[in-house]
Amino acid sequence: MVPLLAAAGLTTADINDTCRRLEVKAQIKVLELAAEAIGDDLLGFHLARDFELGEIGLPYYVMSSSESLAEALRNAARYSAVANDGVRLKVRQDRDAVIEIEYANVDRSSDRHQIEFWMVALVRICRKITDCRLAPLRVGLRHSRKNAPPELNAFLGCEVDFGSNADEIVLSKAVFSLPVAGGDPHLHNLLVGYAEEVLARRSALSAVGARSKVEDVLIKLLPHGRANALEVARQLGMSRRTLTRALSGEGTSFSEVLEQLREVLAKRYLRERELPVSQIAWLLGYREISSFTHACKRWTGMTPRRLRLADLPSAN
Repeated sequence: MVPLLAAAGLTTADINDTCRRLEVKAQIKVLELAAEAIGDDLLGFHLARDFELGEIGLPYYVMSSSESLAEALRNAARYSAVANDGVRLKVRQDRDAVIEIEYANVDRSSDRHQIEFWMVALVRICRKITDCRLAPLRVGLRHSRKNAPPELNAFLGCEVDFGSNADEIVLSKAVFSLPVAGGDPHLHNLLVGYAEEVLARRSALSAVGARSKVEDVLIKLLPHGRANALEVARQLGMSRRTLTRALSGEGTSFSEVLEQLREVLAKRYLRERELPVSQIAWLLGYREISSFTHACKRWTGMTPRRLRLADLPSAN
C-alpha cells in the first residue's frame, strides 16, 4: 500500500488517523491504483458489498433511526458532508424517487471505483434499514464500461446503465415510502441534533479563511518544532497541495504566513518582560537563539534585546 498511497499524496499515517479527512481526489486515486495493482476491475463494488455499514458514521445512524426510507434518504442528502466533503447527495421525487450523487470540485471522468462503491453502499443501506431486499428500477453511472458486469447487475437487481447523463439510483414510489425497520424517534431526534451541531461547526469552519486556520494550527505547532506545511495540512484534514492552492487563492503562501506570524508573535512576546529570549525562541520554533536573532534582524534590523528595549507599539 505504501507506494500506492504515496502516488496519491498520502501515507499510512493519514489513512490510520480517524480524525483525518481525506480529499475525494486522493480517495479516487488510491482506489484506481489499488484496482490496477491487484487486477480487480470491480474493486469499488467488492468493497461496498463487504464492508460494515456503520463505518460510514453519523449519517448512517441518522438514516437507520429515521421513520421511513424517504426520510432516511433526505437525511443522507443533508448530512452527507459530515462524512465526506466532496460527495453530495440529492433526492427528488417526480413519478419515481431519484437519488443523485454529485462530486464537488472533482473531475468525474477520473473515477469509476469510488462512485460504484457509493452506489452499491446506498442500495445496501436501503436494504438494511428497511429489512427488505429491494431492487432499484434503474441505476445510472456516467462512466462507460465495455460490458455491464453480470455480478454487479445481479447484486443490484437491475441492469446498470453505463454512460448515463447522471450518477443516480431510481426507486419506485412504493419502495421510497417503505418504513424503516426498528426506527427509533427518540434516538433519531438526539442524532439529528448532534448532526446539526456538527454541520454548523463545519460550516463555520469553512467560512474562516485558509490563512486564519493555518495560523491557529501553527501557534500550537511552533513550540514543538513541527510547524511545516505537511503537518499543518494533515491537521486541517487536507493534502499539502490543497493547502497550497487555498493559500494561493488568498494571495499568500505557507512560508509567508509562517514568517509573518513569527514576526507578529516575536514582537508580542518581547513585550512580556518576564519571558527570556531563549524561551521566546522556543515558542517560535527556533532551536537556537542565533536563528531567532537572525530572523529579528531580517524583520526589523535589530536584535531581540534591542527590540525589547525599543518598547514597540502594540502589534495589530
